[in-house]
Amino acid sequence: MTFFRITLATYLIFSIAASSFAQKNKPIDPDATRETKMLFKSLKKLSKKYTLFGHQHATEYGHGWTGEEGRSDVKSVSGSHPAVIGVDLMGFTGRTPEQIADAKEKTRKTVIDTYDRGGVTTVAWHFSNPLSGGGFNWRDSVSVPAVRLMIPGGEAHEKYKEILRGIGEWANSLVGADGKMVPVIFRPYHEFDGGWFWWGKPHCTREEFIALWQFTVSYLRDELDVHNFLYCFSPDNRYLTEEVYLERYPGDAWVDMVGMDNYGDMGRNRYAVDTAALKLKIVSDYAKKAGKLAAFTETGLESIPNETWWTETLLPAMKMHKARLSYVLVWRNDIRSPTHYYAPYPGQVSVPNFLEFYNDDYTLFENDLKNVYKKKKL
Repeated sequence: MTFFRITLATYLIFSIAASSFAQKNKPIDPDATRETKMLFKSLKKLSKKYTLFGHQHATEYGHGWTGEEGRSDVKSVSGSHPAVIGVDLMGFTGRTPEQIADAKEKTRKTVIDTYDRGGVTTVAWHFSNPLSGGGFNWRDSVSVPAVRLMIPGGEAHEKYKEILRGIGEWANSLVGADGKMVPVIFRPYHEFDGGWFWWGKPHCTREEFIALWQFTVSYLRDELDVHNFLYCFSPDNRYLTEEVYLERYPGDAWVDMVGMDNYGDMGRNRYAVDTAALKLKIVSDYAKKAGKLAAFTETGLESIPNETWWTETLLPAMKMHKARLSYVLVWRNDIRSPTHYYAPYPGQVSVPNFLEFYNDDYTLFENDLKNVYKKKKL
């Protein structure tokens, strides 16, 4: 226990020192690939006037279909894929070696295909608890509070390093048709301010969470030579001040992008557009001050029963305070469920309004992107 405390304290001291030397308006990885640096720069520039639209698992599957090359529900409706495609590393652990290899290959292909088309990928991680059952959710009487055991000094630290080695190997296999490493926005341990995931606030201390974040970044970047990741910090929406937003922030030296997941203010629990806009302003203002990117990392209204949600809820929330957002991402369209979808498909009631959203000068889709990975005029 004494060793654990010393090791954790050392990480926190190192965090403060490293934060003071963090460079603004650049990736936190000084050895980031040229394409990764250009993606950061492009998103920073574009966010002054535009916001990229994203959809989780958009090209992998959709409402009633799966695995069709070149298809997405958004493209079927608008003629363009989303500018940002969300993927997940959920299948990389807790399965048979054959299943893990298949998940890695399918996800790798999605990421590379997106890059080759000129789009952007964001990577979530619904990480199954490596020390107990319960999956990625917290299950009372089943789940183990694993964070304190995975960080330096914890008894499962070596096991966590092995898991990260698998992610690092995958990251370094992302090579586009141009022979370049494909940059991605890596968004681990999201919605950590709630209690529904095993890494959530009730299940680890602030210091433990920060140590987990810092070790994850440092091991991938400094030990495994992963230089094509931009690291995104994204709590849920349980804050109204910058101080609360930053409660578990690991420091500017450890984060490239700040974001927020917010369904509750956007129609799921209530329509509170003013509140959502204020929370986005807090994120955007901090990003500007700290030289980071900002994003609306998850949102949406399940089944989209509100026919004008896109222009009367989502757009006002983003535009009200002129937040500089790299992207906004809505959640997935399930293959089988008739109600679990967050982007329209042909015939869905919000399609006409979504096309207004698509045609708004503020929003960018994949067909609108030009050379976001190259030193050319955007």
